[in-house]
Amino acid sequence: MKTFQQPLTSQEETGYLSIMCGEDREAAEKARQILIERNLRLVAHVAKKYIGAGEDMEDLISIGTIGLIKAISTFRQEKGNRLGTYAAKCIDNELLMMFRSRKKSTREVSLYEPIGTDKEGNEINLLDVCVQEQIDVVEQLDNNEKICKISALIEKVLDDREKEIIQLRYGLGREKEMTQREIGNMKGISRSYVSRIEKKALEKLRVAFQKDIKIV
Repeated sequence: MKTFQQPLTSQEETGYLSIMCGEDREAAEKARQILIERNLRLVAHVAKKYIGAGEDMEDLISIGTIGLIKAISTFRQEKGNRLGTYAAKCIDNELLMMFRSRKKSTREVSLYEPIGTDKEGNEINLLDVCVQEQIDVVEQLDNNEKICKISALIEKVLDDREKEIIQLRYGLGREKEMTQREIGNMKGISRSYVSRIEKKALEKLRVAFQKDIKIV
């Protein structure tokens, strides 16, 4: 893999973003190119998690770079976001869109691809012999990322009581889930009180999760 330039410092990044928004179009275009080139390392970092999904790393970087360019073109400093955080989400979104757009056609082609013939000479394709659903790598990666975010948000936004109820209720770190009644018996509180705590905790997580994934 090619070696990428070192990222810009915060001061350099702010300076080039200001130039890019200035009236000197030639200087603005140069600043834009520098911002792209010095953030390619971020593209590679985001693309690495999709290694094993059936795409060449160079192709992943090419698609990810499109997301980076979109991020730099639409980024607004006045909203208080960091370019790196915003760009990482745009890069990830671009890669996911690419995988999702290819997924259906790729699956259709692979299922009907001839793999041999039967004893009577009839053509057999994968669909004829497939007895198990293929693992959707992209969807699995997407779900794993969401699970990691939820786990982090549980630690971040819930108080100790809410965290314990959610962990017991959904079997986090345990072999099985517990019912609200079982939790109530364990903690010496009513089932309805457990339900209220659970609903409040889930609403906190829902709000925090939506804020975390939203690109503004």
